Amino acid sequence: MSDYFIGLMSGTSLDGADGVLVDFSTPAPRVVTSAAEPFPESFRAELLELNSPSHNELHRAALAANQLAALYARVVRTLLDQAAAPGRPAPRIRVIGAHGQTVRHQPWRTSPEAAGAGYTLQLNAPALLAELTGIDVVADFRSRDVAAGGQGAPLVPAFHQHVFGRPDRAVAVLNLGGMANLSLLPPAAGSASVVGFDCGPGNALMDAWCRQQTGRPFDAGGAWAASGQLIPGLLASLQADPYFALPPPKSTGRDLFSLAWLAEKLAPFATERPEDIQNTLAEFTVGACIAGINSYGKESEKLIVCGGGAFNQHLLQRLQTALPTLRVSTSDQHGLPALQVEAAAFAWLARQAVQRQPGNLPGVTGAAGPRVLGALYPA
Repeated sequence: MSDYFIGLMSGTSLDGADGVLVDFSTPAPRVVTSAAEPFPESFRAELLELNSPSHNELHRAALAANQLAALYARVVRTLLDQAAAPGRPAPRIRVIGAHGQTVRHQPWRTSPEAAGAGYTLQLNAPALLAELTGIDVVADFRSRDVAAGGQGAPLVPAFHQHVFGRPDRAVAVLNLGGMANLSLLPPAAGSASVVGFDCGPGNALMDAWCRQQTGRPFDAGGAWAASGQLIPGLLASLQADPYFALPPPKSTGRDLFSLAWLAEKLAPFATERPEDIQNTLAEFTVGACIAGINSYGKESEKLIVCGGGAFNQHLLQRLQTALPTLRVSTSDQHGLPALQVEAAAFAWLARQAVQRQPGNLPGVTGAAGPRVLGALYPA
């Protein structure tokens, strides 16, 4: 049977969908090809608005899910076209793993007895995706973990352990997407467990401020942030949010770190230079990641960075300066390009699902135990 899987990921950065075709027939997963499809600006704006209560949102969310499935299908077609060799068809894909677009993430239970009372919601139309592609689809990965009392996130630490874990040394993996999440991988030969959690905002707030002030979708290389100066009072206000005092397991998203949250924090600093605010937002992101490593990953020997933030040289330099005993590098230097890691993770999670193997790490999410994640939509 084929051991080729496709993973599709669209994250909280709201910039588009990434897809990979992965061959799992060898010990180390091999990305055969990758593709990306940017979100049209109108679609991005609609998804951003759907992160908060709004008019007729059930109808609009259903339409957005259908549009996302159509966009996912275009990514799949591109992957298959790229993988086809002259005179030979593309490899037979066993399953597509489609994460969907998170628009709500509130996994917290109202009481200790209320198992599964929280929820996480990813817009998706997996039945439509199966219809459009003719390939089985696994989707809705997070809900099963939440039903078992877990956070439903982050799910990537299990994949990070599979790909980046080492038998004799501790490794930290930092995914800098819209939110920042950290995987602390102990030596595989030891008895310690993986620790993973969302540190806080990654690129989301920096991107929002850059778009508002400059019209650019993001601060390329972090150059604008690097040109500014830190505003200590603003940084202290940002860091005062109670989320940062919570111990793992914990996860977050735009439900908490929203544009409204940012506007409230920025209100007393309206006369500050925009580049100084950008510098402070960058330091806010970096500081939360550094605090997580210092609290739970001091034994790590290297820090592997992936996600869009891996291209922000200012962030990488600040991480290296603050963590002098760690060698900071991007996942590209470890066999998997930074923009492919999350999509590859959901290809792996889809493979786990069809093999009836757990996809979560209970020590990371807080679930009652290992669970098979995702629901299958046959083609």
